[in-house]
Amino acid sequence: MRLKILIVFVFAAVIISCDQKEKQMKYEYPEPRKVYQADDYFGTKVEDPYRWLENDTSKETAEWVKAQNKVTFDYFAKIPFRDKIRERLKQLWDFPKTTAPFKKYGHYFFYKNDGLQNQSLLCVKEKIDEEEKVLLDPNRLSENGTVALTKIGISKDGKYLAYGIARGGSDWNEVFVKEIESSKELDDHLQWVKFSNSAWFKDGFFYSGYSAPKKGTELSKKNEYHKLFYHKLGTKQSADNIIMEDKKNPLRMFYAQVTDDEKYLLIFEENAGNRGQAVYYKDLSKPNSKIINLIGGFENEFSFIDNTNNNLLFRTNFKAPKYRLVSIDVNNPGKENCKEIIPEKENVLESCQAAAGKIVISYMKDAYTQIELYSYDGKPAGKIDLPGIGTVTAFNGGKNDSIAFYTFASFVTPGDHYKYDFSKSRSEIYQSSKIKFDGTKYETKQVFFKSKDGTKIPMFITYKKGLVLDGNNPTIIYGYGGFNVSQTPDFKIPYVLWLENGGIYAVVNLRGGGEYGKAWHEAGTKLKKQNVFNDFIAAAEYLIKEKYTCPDKLAARGGSNGGLLVGAVVNQRPDLFKAAIATVGVMDMLRYQKFTIGWNWVSDYGSSDNKDEFRYIYKYSPLHNIRENINYPAVLITTADHDDRVVPAHSFKYISTLQEKYKGPNPVMIRIETMAGHGAGKPTAKLIEEYTDVFSFIFFNLGVTPEYK
Repeated sequence: MRLKILIVFVFAAVIISCDQKEKQMKYEYPEPRKVYQADDYFGTKVEDPYRWLENDTSKETAEWVKAQNKVTFDYFAKIPFRDKIRERLKQLWDFPKTTAPFKKYGHYFFYKNDGLQNQSLLCVKEKIDEEEKVLLDPNRLSENGTVALTKIGISKDGKYLAYGIARGGSDWNEVFVKEIESSKELDDHLQWVKFSNSAWFKDGFFYSGYSAPKKGTELSKKNEYHKLFYHKLGTKQSADNIIMEDKKNPLRMFYAQVTDDEKYLLIFEENAGNRGQAVYYKDLSKPNSKIINLIGGFENEFSFIDNTNNNLLFRTNFKAPKYRLVSIDVNNPGKENCKEIIPEKENVLESCQAAAGKIVISYMKDAYTQIELYSYDGKPAGKIDLPGIGTVTAFNGGKNDSIAFYTFASFVTPGDHYKYDFSKSRSEIYQSSKIKFDGTKYETKQVFFKSKDGTKIPMFITYKKGLVLDGNNPTIIYGYGGFNVSQTPDFKIPYVLWLENGGIYAVVNLRGGGEYGKAWHEAGTKLKKQNVFNDFIAAAEYLIKEKYTCPDKLAARGGSNGGLLVGAVVNQRPDLFKAAIATVGVMDMLRYQKFTIGWNWVSDYGSSDNKDEFRYIYKYSPLHNIRENINYPAVLITTADHDDRVVPAHSFKYISTLQEKYKGPNPVMIRIETMAGHGAGKPTAKLIEEYTDVFSFIFFNLGVTPEYK
C-alpha cells in the first residue's frame, strides 16, 4: 500500500461559555493511516496499526507531527492566560544560579547561569575567594541553545579538561579537549560516545561508546556492542585502543574509573536484565599487567569510593539491601572476601564521598537526607546538621582539604550552598539563592498512607500556609516509581507558579524507587509492577479522602518511567483525575526493548520475549489498554523529536490510539518539541515554553484562573 496520510482536519475549538467550569470544546484530530500489523506473542495476537510512526525520519511521520502540533498549539493559543503564565515563569527563572564549587586537582569548578541563559557556563578559579573565569560557554555553540555540555573529566595534573557536548538533547556525545590554563582547544575530537565518562590516565583518558550507526537510524537503532577505549592526546580517534568489549554478548556495557593515585584502572561491566556490576582491575603501575576480575556476577551493585593502597572501598548492596561500605584487597579478589567498614543500618546508605580524610555518608530517612561522618576504618566521626527536611544534592570536598561545599534544597527552599569546615565541625552559608520567592509562606508535610496491599507509602505534600481542607484545592500529584530512583525533596522553579496560586504539590514515594533499599525497589518491578500503580492510585484516593482536593481538581504528572505510570493509571482509574500529563513516557511495553537503550530496562520491566512477563506486561501497557466508552481526563502527552532514550514512537502510537478510541469531551493531545531530547540539557527558552503550555493546560482543565505577581 502506498504510504499516505489521510486528510488532516482543521482544528476547531469553540468555547460555548466564558465560564471555564461550563466550557465545552470540540476537537478534530489528525486521522493517521492505519495498517494491519499483528504480532504473535505466545499465541496472543496483538495488533499494532500505527507502527509506521516508529520511523522517525520518514516524510509521513513528519507530516503527522506537524498536524498534531497544529491541533495542540491552536488549543494552547485559545487559553486566555497562557501569555501571562509565560511572563510569570520568565520572571521566576530570571535570577543568577550557580552550583556548589567542586575542587579537582588544584582547581575549583562550578556552573553558573545569569538567569535566562539557555545553557549554564562552566567556570574555574584557583582559589575559592578569587574571581572566576569562564572555561566553557555552550551558548556559543548554537544559535538556539540546543547544544549542551555533558560530562567533564579533569586530568590528574590539572592541565586538561575533556568535555562532552550533546546536540538537540540526544544521548550521543562528542568529546573535545582543552587546556585549562590557556583555554586553548586541542585537535582531539571523539564521536559516537554514549553512556560514558572520561577517566584520565597520564596523557589520555578512557571512555565508552559504540560503532557509528547507519545514517538515518542514529536516534532509534538498538544500541549494541558497547566498548571501552583509551584515547591518547594528539591522536585520531581511529587509533584509540579497545580496552574491553564482548563480541558474544551485544548488550554488555563498560565504563572506567582510575584511582586518584593512578595506580589502578577499574572497569565496571553491566549486563542487560541485571542491576549490578562485575568489576575488573588493572595495575597501571605495571605496563604489561593483565585485566583481572575483582568482583564476579551481576547480582549486586558496587560503586567505587576511594582506595588506600591495595584496598578499594565500595558502596554495595551485597548482603545489605540498604547498602554498606566495604573494602576489597586486590590481592584477595572476590566479593566473598570483602571486609565490612560501615555496616548496613536502618536507613538507606544513599551515597559516600571521600573528603578531608573522612568518609561522608548520606543516609536517606523516609526519603530525606541525613549526613554522618566516619573515619576510613569505620569509626563514627560526627554528623552534619542540616537546615531541615530536604536533600543534599552535592557534597564536594578534596581528600586532603579541610573545606567542603554542599547544596541543600527542599520543596520550599531553593538550592542554597553551604561551606563546611571539618576542622571546626561547622557549616555556614556560602551562597544563597537569589530567586524572588518567600518559602516561609509555604510548608511541606510528610504523610503516610496504606496502599492496596496494606504497605505503608510516604508522600510529601506542599502548599501555602493556612490551607483550608475543603476538598476543592487544585492539586498536582507526581510520581516515578522505578529503577531504584528516589523522589526526595527538591526545589523546582515552575512549581512556584503553582504554589503561589493556591495549588498543592504532592510527591509520592512509590515502590520501584530506592527510598527503602533493594526490597522496596524490587517490590515495584517485573511481575510486581502493578504495585507502583496501586500506590499512586491510593495516594490520589488519600488526597481526596482527606479533603485536600477532589477528582475535578486533581492532575497526575510523571515523566519517562513516570510517563508509563500516568498512562497506566489513567487507563485503570480515569475517574480519579481531571487532567493527566505524561512526559516522554514508555507507552509501548511490548516493543520498548527494541529501540536504542530500551533493552537495559528489562531488569525493571521484564520483557515481552518472556511468556509469563508478556502476559503480565500486556495487562497494564498504556498503549494496549486504552478503552472505548469511558471518560478519560484531559490528557497532554509531551515528547521530543531527538529523544533517543525513550523514542518518541511510544508517545506517537499512544496518542493516535487514544484519539481514535476516545470520543469524550476532554482534550487528548500531544506536544512534540523539536531539537530536544529526553530532558537533559534542554535550553532555558524551551523549558519555559514547555512549562508554560503544561501549566496552562492544567490550570485551564482544572477550571482555575491563575493570579499574576
